Amino acid sequence: MKERLIVALDFDTQEKAEQMIEKLGDSVIFYKVGLELFLNSAGSILKTLSSLNKKVFLDLKFHDIPNTVAAASRFAAKDKSISMFNVHSSGCSEMIKQAVKAKRPDQTLIAVTALTSLDDDDIKEYFHTSLKTSEFALNLAKETKKAGADGVVCSALEASIIKGSCGSDFITVCPGIRFTETSDMGDQKRVLTPNEAIQNGADYLVVGRPITEAKNPKEAAEMMLKEMMKD
Repeated sequence: MKERLIVALDFDTQEKAEQMIEKLGDSVIFYKVGLELFLNSAGSILKTLSSLNKKVFLDLKFHDIPNTVAAASRFAAKDKSISMFNVHSSGCSEMIKQAVKAKRPDQTLIAVTALTSLDDDDIKEYFHTSLKTSEFALNLAKETKKAGADGVVCSALEASIIKGSCGSDFITVCPGIRFTETSDMGDQKRVLTPNEAIQNGADYLVVGRPITEAKNPKEAAEMMLKEMMKD
């Protein structure tokens, strides 16, 4: 399960991120580096994680014209510590295909469907569609698969239907994980507990604040792993 837990290093300085990595020790081997930390560290956090033999999910959500995304993907392919990176599925098939061409064979390329901070009302308002969030995410997942990507970022609520339509080997990376359904959801709207997420078909769980803001982050990470392993 350690391979399936990705801890989000959502910090505004490299120093804070390094302190968290030290606290978590060997309980975590896979980390997400998003826009906030990547920009504030000028990308140097990747060298730190590589030196510690940690795996990296580079969460920069490339979304631009195909040529620009191809160039960005080639950057992601150069760094051997980057095991996984993503694009936005709404960038359309040619953009995703260019990212697929640029990635290393041993890298996982995933595409973001519907952010877990969105719900049905948001999808209706911003995308002018009557589709439910689950239907919207599934449609994007299908197009992502056709374009050749390895999987998607989605809510664990949609993982099962995406697996059912796109195949069991189509990867689902799921943020919006909370220890209990009554936990503080922050800016997340579509969440599940770790065990519910695994049972619903999530391949990877991306967890930030429930671990990094805990009184004892390492203990929280170990508890998350135990929850993931429950039958």
